Amino acid sequence: MDGKVTLIPGKEKRVWSKHPWIYKSDIQKADAQCTPGSVVSVYSSRGRFLAKALYNPKSQISLRVMSYRDEPIDGAFIANRIHDAVEYRRHFADLKSCRLVFAESDRLPALIVDSFGDTLVLQCLSLGMEQFKQDIVKALVDEMHPQGIWERNDVPVRKLEGLEMTTGLLYGTVPDQVEMVENGIRFLVDVKEGQKTGFFLDQKENRAAIAPFVKGMNVLDCFTHTGSFALHAGKYGAESVVGVDISEYACEFAAKNAALNGMEDRVKFVAANAFDLLAEESRNRKQYDTIILDPPAFTKTRAAVESAARGYKEINLRAMKMIRPGGFLVTCSCSQHVLPEMFRKIVLEASDDARVFLRQIEFRTQGKDHPILPFAPETQYLKCGIYQVFPL
Repeated sequence: MDGKVTLIPGKEKRVWSKHPWIYKSDIQKADAQCTPGSVVSVYSSRGRFLAKALYNPKSQISLRVMSYRDEPIDGAFIANRIHDAVEYRRHFADLKSCRLVFAESDRLPALIVDSFGDTLVLQCLSLGMEQFKQDIVKALVDEMHPQGIWERNDVPVRKLEGLEMTTGLLYGTVPDQVEMVENGIRFLVDVKEGQKTGFFLDQKENRAAIAPFVKGMNVLDCFTHTGSFALHAGKYGAESVVGVDISEYACEFAAKNAALNGMEDRVKFVAANAFDLLAEESRNRKQYDTIILDPPAFTKTRAAVESAARGYKEINLRAMKMIRPGGFLVTCSCSQHVLPEMFRKIVLEASDDARVFLRQIEFRTQGKDHPILPFAPETQYLKCGIYQVFPL
């Protein structure tokens, strides 16, 4: 029998709103059967059943909702949810180049699964989901028949759950570098040592969207990582592309990807701090037709939002000054705590200081394989604005 958790009076409203997190401070009591990592039944203070959830008293997010029905949470339940997640993506995605499971948005809280070619990369970010890891692997094998599944549980957030950080093989065989195809471009992915799961799939649709704004252009791609935006610019007919990243390793990897696609003559990479490079080239009155800004998250907490906003404003201001009249700015933020309207405001403030006129072409978000829960704004984290830039 599952343990029973009772919420403080009034806190059941959060569950009724369908937000999938219940905080430690919302809990009135948990009975002795509520052990860390277990599935529990959640009740209102008046004894009304609310949800089945994963329980971990060590985490501030002590309850992660699995179901709003009073049903068994077992291997069959996990298999059905993974099937639903994959089946949804069959409607629109290349299953060898997409996020197969996006945590709460796929009703599998704290579980991430990315697909690169014949390899799957898995992250379990909560103690409760960790208990189902073997069920998850079995379900993924049955659904996808991959060559191998690699675990990238080297994420600091696991420490908050009382979990160790670990990586390793969960199924089959996984090479050091996996090849996949995104939007017709070949990429090598370092699933074992690369950032996060090795490649940022959330920008796939946004990278395709730059096609009309790079043809025949001289393009600067800042924070290029392993060259994803830069190679898309090359594929879509850019005259020249410079990709910039602070990591020498990332630039070397990006150059391999350029060579893999026969673009090494037009797409070059420079290891440099993008802030410093933008400042120097702006002073030297260097101009580009199109500039792409896709930085890592500048903040992981609400407390650092003000500092992050200053960083976003600075890089956008400098980029705007370097775009030729009528050129284009593609500017992104993946900071969850910088909400879409805040990011729009930052970009507009930067345009005021740069003394340019902006015409918004599109304001985009993450791809459809990273679906958004309307009642959980945290699930919409990526912003991507495409603007045309004119001097005042």
